[in-house]
Amino acid sequence: MEGIDKSLGDILQFLDERGVAKNTLIIFMSDNGGLDRRGGKTNTHNRPFRSGKGSIYEGGIREPMLVKWPGIVKPGSTNNHPVIIDDFFPTILEAARIKYTGAVQTIDGLSLVPTFGNPAVKPISERPLIFHYPNKWTQLKAEDERALGINFYSAMRLGKWKLIYNMRGRSFELYNLDNDIGETNNLAASQPARVKQLAQVMGTTLKQREAQMPVDVSSGQPVPYPDEVLF
Repeated sequence: MEGIDKSLGDILQFLDERGVAKNTLIIFMSDNGGLDRRGGKTNTHNRPFRSGKGSIYEGGIREPMLVKWPGIVKPGSTNNHPVIIDDFFPTILEAARIKYTGAVQTIDGLSLVPTFGNPAVKPISERPLIFHYPNKWTQLKAEDERALGINFYSAMRLGKWKLIYNMRGRSFELYNLDNDIGETNNLAASQPARVKQLAQVMGTTLKQREAQMPVDVSSGQPVPYPDEVLF
């Protein structure tokens, strides 16, 4: 934390010295949630969120983000819109008033500029936010993988709902983040229709983005996308 504080302070001092601080947008964001197993009890370091770095639970993907934009973002204000790092590119382009149409790839994110000056504005869009980890990130026992949500998982947030796809077991977890931010009450068994609906959205989105799936060594075939799993 001391190193981060020093580095960010150096940047802010540089902007002040150059006289451009009042005309500069600063976005500060972590790349993942905190590591939850470095001493102490497992899964306590990111409370009230579950698990930590490398996980598809909120402790692994929900991160702090700070924005400074003098004259636009009110100091001390908060913004509750769910966003994803994909949003940075279109946000920076709009902030700089650049109309860029030369990207060869599809731009998945949306500009956050409309919400910076008015956090109470209606949500940018109720769109799926995808977190896709089709790889073995670290060596864990099978029971630890399931408990921590690490290795061969995908997750999607859509509004208040979060769907998790376990690629190993071809199984799902469903959580209502509005009233269960700790992801303690899996609703998949009691709401199969909603699981199927969200699995369709997740599968379609992954296919549109040409997301890779791991290969099942027993069959030699890629693991099915979530919308291809039998319900």
